[in-house]
Amino acid sequence: MTEQHTAPVDRSVERPVDVVLVDDHPLFSRGLAALLPSVSRGRVRVVGCTDDASAAAALVRREQADLALVDLAMPPPGGLRAIAAIRRAAPAVRVVALSGTADEEEQLESLRAGAEAFLPKSGEPETLVPPLLALLQGWSVMPASLLHRLLADAAPREDRGVLGRLSADDRRLWRLVAAGTSTVDMAVALHVSERTAKRLVAGLLRQLRVSSRTEAAALAGRVGLTTNG
Repeated sequence: MTEQHTAPVDRSVERPVDVVLVDDHPLFSRGLAALLPSVSRGRVRVVGCTDDASAAAALVRREQADLALVDLAMPPPGGLRAIAAIRRAAPAVRVVALSGTADEEEQLESLRAGAEAFLPKSGEPETLVPPLLALLQGWSVMPASLLHRLLADAAPREDRGVLGRLSADDRRLWRLVAAGTSTVDMAVALHVSERTAKRLVAGLLRQLRVSSRTEAAALAGRVGLTTNG
């Protein structure tokens, strides 16, 4: 197992977004670790890398990362299990699945495991950056065809009763999530800190029994939250 810490963390000042890379290709990890801070003008930094899928969740928690990039083609236990483990250990962390193939089934499985974005590794490194920044603002990133299939394949639920179990504050938060509101804007709307907003979203996902903001938004549409007020 190889594990790196690529940036010292100073929590005493306003910090950039902290990213952990989970990838067994060192050249890719090193290149991305060098690229992200420069192209994001210091808004994003890589605080840790690992080539061991089984170590991903612990690394994310230890570094208090905001975002994890996970290669699906990792050696066993593999990228999908790493994603699921990260979601269990740190529900507020945004997870991006990376792959060098265009296998739609693999992409779909990554979203079901809890990833909130799927990005190919086949393009130039610079092409990864705009989607990452969009994700950090509260968006989910994936091909439209994949989103349509994810929604179509969602198992039927007896989920309309969930509205009655939520408080008015929870429903307001859910509407913000369903609208794709960024964490920053969510914090402003709720009059809380960004860290508190992330914690509230993580609690909402647990109440809804979903693993990502994408699933929460889809569920909101099915139960009529966005139209019922």
